[in-house]
This record gives sequence, C-alpha cells and structure tokens, in this order.
Amino acid sequence: MAKGSAIIVGVSGGIGRALAQQLGQAGDRVVHGLSRTPAAPMEGVTHGYLDLEDETSMAGAAARIAEGPAPSLIVVATGVLHSGQTPERSWRELTAEHLMRDFRINAVGPALAARHLLPLMPRDQRAVFAALSARVGSIGDNRLGGWHSYRASKAALNMILKTLSVELARTHPQAVVAGLHPGTVDTALSAPFQRGVKPDKLFSPAFRLLAVIEGLTPADSGGVFAWDGAQIPA
Repeated sequence: MAKGSAIIVGVSGGIGRALAQQLGQAGDRVVHGLSRTPAAPMEGVTHGYLDLEDETSMAGAAARIAEGPAPSLIVVATGVLHSGQTPERSWRELTAEHLMRDFRINAVGPALAARHLLPLMPRDQRAVFAALSARVGSIGDNRLGGWHSYRASKAALNMILKTLSVELARTHPQAVVAGLHPGTVDTALSAPFQRGVKPDKLFSPAFRLLAVIEGLTPADSGGVFAWDGAQIPA
C-alpha cells in the first residue's frame, strides 16, 4: 500500500486502538487517531477529536488532516452492540429507541464520516476506506433471527459501503471500499457474549485485520470480508 497517512476513527475502542498502535509503531506514515473520548497516548499516533454523532466535528477533523499527507488508509473502527440495551432476542422486544440508536451509530455515523474523509484520499494510487461490519449483518447468512437492530444497522452499513464503492470507482479507480468482520474480539463490546466462544475463536483486537486490508484489490471493493480474508455474502 502506498504510504502517506492513515486515519483510524474510534481509537478509544479496543480494535481502533490496536490498529492505530500497529500503524504507529511501523513508523512509515502519519497516523491520525480520532475519537470522541480521549485516548491514551500511542507511539507515532496523533490524536484528534471526532464524534460520529456530530457532523461538525467530522468536518473539523477532515480540515485538519487535509493540511498534511493524503490518507491511503481510512478505517472507521466504531460500533455499538449493547451499551445499556442488549440485543433483541425476539421481534417482541423491538423498540424505536433501540433501532434508531443502532442505526445512528452503526450506519449513519460511518456514512457521514465517509462524506467528509473520502475527499482526502488520493486519486492516482491505491487507497482503502474500511468500516467495521459484522457477519450478522449479512442477509444471506441470517439463519437464527434475533438481534434485529444490530443486524439491520450493519446490513445498512454494508449497503452504504457498496454504494460508496460504485461512486468512488468513477474518480478513484484504484480505491477499495470494504466492510470488515473481525470475528469475536476480546473487547468490551463482545464481553457479555464470550461465554460460548472457543478460545481459538476469541481474537486479539487487531487480529489479522491489517493483513486483510493489505490483500484487498479494487475488484473487491464493495464487499465485506472476515478476519480470515473470506468474503461474507450480502
């Protein structure tokens, strides 16, 4: 991947922090770590403020980053699963509040981040815009039901990424837009749901994600890919 700079949105979370640390320690590009809440200092990472529920903060972050090298990598490493509202086990538990919260953070936030950050990407070289998705956002893979708000918000995110890929290809032919399914990662988001996970399927926060990103080509743009590089059905 051509260097320049990298943007990690959500560095106060487990996956975002791990990705930023890996990139910062490599020392071969400028790394911007963005989050709503303060993040602990990291080697080679410059922290900035960005709130996915505040579009003004997105515009401000983009303006600051535009003063430096163009980003060849942008990762939106954010999401909400429980945070006071556990995933619905049945349609009988559906509420407008839960649905709107998950859509606001899991779909609307990354979409608006793309609106402000994609214009910073170079047009004449490979660049990647990725967002954390989830296997449960796959319509074709849904065989269990439940988790309505989370599933639907991630499915919406996947459609947003697909649409972005179609439009971006017209002006950035070497660009890749992709969703990433990190598997069950040992973070606060998955903590309540780890009981039945086999030890070899509970991954460290940045398990292989950068390797998956490095392996993506423009032909993959618009897809969603798991931690092992396999494409997940829409």
